Amino acid sequence: MSDAESNHLNYARPSAMDEVSLAQRIIGSEVPKSEQYAKLQPLLGDELCRRLGIFPIPAGLRLTVVIPVYNEVRTLATLVEKVQQCGLPCEIILVDDGSTDGTRDLILGWRDNPATAPAAVLAKHPPCELRVLLHEHNRGKGAAVRTGMAAATGQAIIIQDADLEYDPRDYGALWQPVLEDRADIVYGSRFSGASGPVLAAWHTWMNQFITWCTRLRINRRLSDVETCYKLIRRETLQKVLADLREDRFGIEIELTIKLARLADVRFFECPIQYQGRSYSEGKKITWRDGLWALWCLVKY
Repeated sequence: MSDAESNHLNYARPSAMDEVSLAQRIIGSEVPKSEQYAKLQPLLGDELCRRLGIFPIPAGLRLTVVIPVYNEVRTLATLVEKVQQCGLPCEIILVDDGSTDGTRDLILGWRDNPATAPAAVLAKHPPCELRVLLHEHNRGKGAAVRTGMAAATGQAIIIQDADLEYDPRDYGALWQPVLEDRADIVYGSRFSGASGPVLAAWHTWMNQFITWCTRLRINRRLSDVETCYKLIRRETLQKVLADLREDRFGIEIELTIKLARLADVRFFECPIQYQGRSYSEGKKITWRDGLWALWCLVKY
């Protein structure tokens, strides 16, 4: 955005059409989300800014993005770039879970030579620290998530799969209820009205059945308990982190149940975009993990 556009707010009240045009240019520009609010609030007002996911971010706050990684050499660099471009100050923690397809070499290259990392070409965005943690052998998504969460230093933590099924542009909408002190835990729902591709029937039915069973178990009306996008205040997460045990996809159920047991914890849910991939493209969860999720409902 040019200086003239920025100063336009200071010397004249633009027409309605000019307001729309200017707002569109600001939202579509590379202005960080932390600065967009100051530029758009005079044009749109607080309520509309809030509905658009544009809000002030207090200085010093950052979001920890925990990325469990196992054999994702084809998608990881693109995913890290997308996280960098989310417009929010982030701490990115990559946890390589014993990859054997070249992913670990890629990550170690970024660690040992930061100039080669995707973060290096995006300095104009809010600073995003890139950290690398390693498992010597494959232990499962749950184990990698626990490792990353234990190392997190941000005020809130979100889980991000290393594929491209989930869109980091949704981070703002998920973080907003926490920053506004309306929630302690925010789940991104693939089934609550967001537009997107039609999923495989058995996958959708299994997810919805597990979610329905979980709702009965915890007395919370969630619409997508198996979602990857779980954003949690760090102080809330720390109350259960030491008790987490699941090494594979059962972490989704175990984490939800143990969070729901906390006194006065506030859950929130936001619609998100989702682009599911096929097993030929590297999808790893299977029907066996669905059965294990049901067992976790009894186990915990």
